[in-house]
Amino acid sequence: MPSGKYIIKLCLLGDGAVGKTSLVRRFVFDVFDDKYLKSFGTKVSKKSLTVGDANVDLMIWDILGQKTQESLHAAYYKGAAGALAVCDFTRPETMKNLKSWLGSFRSVVGDQPIIILANKSDLEKKFTMVEVESFGASLNCPVMETSAKTGQNVELAFSEMGKKLMEAVQ
Repeated sequence: MPSGKYIIKLCLLGDGAVGKTSLVRRFVFDVFDDKYLKSFGTKVSKKSLTVGDANVDLMIWDILGQKTQESLHAAYYKGAAGALAVCDFTRPETMKNLKSWLGSFRSVVGDQPIIILANKSDLEKKFTMVEVESFGASLNCPVMETSAKTGQNVELAFSEMGKKLMEAVQ
């Protein structure tokens, strides 16, 4: 892994209300609020990580989940080194919709690392992790189960993405 200081742009993709903003808040501030806050446009947060010998400032772009704003999405994706694509265990259509999210993301940035996060694992699931893994394999993406509410795998998901992003720097 390289050493030094890096500033890397990471996008969070997925339908509205899948928990993108909650995941960012849990990772950056270690807090959870179950009041739904609709994101308008994009919100950028920063968190510094150490990956091997490198200091990484992760610029996290929380992209609005409304597909009606798709023309804006392409502008937000420019310069991104990777993405966390989020679906909601309580809404199966949010997983299926990731195919479109990933397609539009890759059409702008190319074959950058993407990890699929199946979020809201603390709630009653409407689909299984096996289904998410199969879906992820079809898109050539690793998957992780997360809960912004409990914090399950949130730190790990961002850390794993940090490693993938730094591997791509080499």
